[in-house]
Amino acid sequence: MRSNLLSGGALSLAGVIVAAVAGTAAFVGTAAAVPAVMVFSAAGVVAAAGTAWVFGRAATRRLGGPRALWPYVAGVVLVTAGPAALTVMRPFPVPPTAAAPTGVSHWDLSTGSRIAYVKIAASGKPRPTPVIFLHGGPGTPGEGVPEAGRELAAAGFDVYAYDQVGAGRSTRLADVTGYTVARHVADLEAIRRAIHAEKVILVGRSWGGTLSAAYMAAYPSHVAKAVLTSPGAIWEPAFPGGPGSPWDRLPPAQAERADELTSDPRFLLQALLLQVNPAAAHALVPDAEADAYFRELLITAKDATGCPGSPPAPVHDNPPGFYTNQMTSADATTVPDPRPKLRTVHVPTLIVRGECDYLKWAVTYEYRRTLPESTLVYVRGAGHSIANGRPDLYRDLLMTFLLDRPLPLPPVTSADKPA
Repeated sequence: MRSNLLSGGALSLAGVIVAAVAGTAAFVGTAAAVPAVMVFSAAGVVAAAGTAWVFGRAATRRLGGPRALWPYVAGVVLVTAGPAALTVMRPFPVPPTAAAPTGVSHWDLSTGSRIAYVKIAASGKPRPTPVIFLHGGPGTPGEGVPEAGRELAAAGFDVYAYDQVGAGRSTRLADVTGYTVARHVADLEAIRRAIHAEKVILVGRSWGGTLSAAYMAAYPSHVAKAVLTSPGAIWEPAFPGGPGSPWDRLPPAQAERADELTSDPRFLLQALLLQVNPAAAHALVPDAEADAYFRELLITAKDATGCPGSPPAPVHDNPPGFYTNQMTSADATTVPDPRPKLRTVHVPTLIVRGECDYLKWAVTYEYRRTLPESTLVYVRGAGHSIANGRPDLYRDLLMTFLLDRPLPLPPVTSADKPA
């Protein structure tokens, strides 16, 4: 009798463990095929309940006689599904949407993207070639035109800054697999046509530099000049160990907060679903919630990208885009190598690198090595965001380069990082 009690108890305990495993497997497996939260959640509960019924029935036989199974089944479902309801099914808080500042307009592009932008019209004698600022990320827009853009407008340039698809106040795609490098290039080309410009000047920072290079490879005849500020990898597979990251620079308090955010069960599950079925991840964690989480993560790390002792980086209300960040970044590892085409592109290009940039030196120098009409300058006392670290020098670099004047810094002529 004692042996039956022990084996019955062991079966009951095993039922809890196996039910949790079966419920999780059914949840993820169903999500891979059906991106509907109610469907894959129900599949998980049914699998857990079914497993509990099988083990409960076996346990009652060991315990010697018919017993009501429903209390055990209900208990197992409560024990397995209850914690999930309090963790992976609990949404991240979403703050109220901030009102757009004055001056934000939209383009409805032929690509299907509705793109938010800000324009500063040229004053004085207008120049024929507009300047377009491309933000980083992917998916991390600024707010409006950078301060240096005002002087460019005063010098006769029409100046634009826009939120790339999936970020800021622009379109969020229903199908997140639509966030690709090719989509961003197509949007930029559609913008060029929308503003009726034969050629444009591109000013890309971080990922915006990568996008500038991708656009130049596709449409070299439509780029008059380019300024690549702290550009991201020209082609991700060229740097197998990764281009570099600011996360290992975080001070203890920020590192602890980043660990707390990235270990949240809901977002760990979302990361798993992104690998299995991005549509299921999007259904579980919709855009507003994912973007709020992403913003919190970015704010945690924002001051790790500058030089030690730099003033805090500014914060604004233009929301980042989580899914465009994740999916575009993944797509960037699969695109064809643009460097063979770029070696034939004769577009005057200024590459600007900060002393404390977290990106590997090789990432920056690959642009100088690849683009035949490029000049590389090294800015001391600045990190990844040179406009924040050395705003006056950044403005002077833009103005002198675009106005064909002598640069305020000497060019880097060696493949080695300056001492």
